[in-house]
Amino acid sequence: MKQIESIEQFKKIKKRRKVLILLSQIGLTILFLVAWELLANLNIINVFLVSKPSDIFKLFIKYIQSGELFGHIKISVYETLLGLIIGTFLGLIIGVLLWWNETIAKILDPFLVVLNALPKTALAPILIIWAGTGIKGIVLVAVSLSIVVTIMSSYNYFVSVDKEQIKMLKTMGASKFQILTKLILPSNIPNIINIIKINIGMSWVGVIVGEFLVSREGIGYLVVYGGQVFKLDLVMMGVFILGILALIMYLVLNAIEKYYRYTKYSKKSHKS
Repeated sequence: MKQIESIEQFKKIKKRRKVLILLSQIGLTILFLVAWELLANLNIINVFLVSKPSDIFKLFIKYIQSGELFGHIKISVYETLLGLIIGTFLGLIIGVLLWWNETIAKILDPFLVVLNALPKTALAPILIIWAGTGIKGIVLVAVSLSIVVTIMSSYNYFVSVDKEQIKMLKTMGASKFQILTKLILPSNIPNIINIIKINIGMSWVGVIVGEFLVSREGIGYLVVYGGQVFKLDLVMMGVFILGILALIMYLVLNAIEKYYRYTKYSKKSHKS
């Protein structure tokens, strides 16, 4: 009975801590915006250079009412999702191939290190010329930023799986494909989710860089256009929207991760 009470008490403390963290995050955000607005109104900071929240919000409402903003968001999200999916999927496939063949992994290791060190954003104009100035070029830039990191991270995760478990499966007659599907991939699902979390940011960076260079629509285009005409409230609006969209994608993935852990825990509890 005491154990049940202690478990319930622990759950309540954990829930309160989560609420406190959330309220602290919201409070810090509000405090930052209020301080920004006050400093701008008191002319302590230059409104021309950094704008202010009220002006950004007014511009946001204006773009919402005209319907123009939705088109920019739609194209940027589409390009980002394409870059995220393609970069992550191809990276994981190559990571599996490297795990499958150790010789190929050793041959490609220095090349992957060099590719990872290359400034992909600086190479973006070349990639866009190769793929074209449309969505293909922008998506290729996004893929180039995420694929090498995915390959290296996934391969390191795959080879780090407990060797004793692999030996046990081999003694039971399991094939390499069965070891991959029954042990390597299932045990690395949390790690794959973490890779996707990293790739969300990488894909957004790639898309924005691509839109800076060639696009006539999208969040990146809004930001670069605002800078060209010295309309800093438009630039800051684009930055805020970008942050919100990236946060939404992260929260969706976080919810999927929590659901996976919950179902995994439920299955274990059911078996026991």
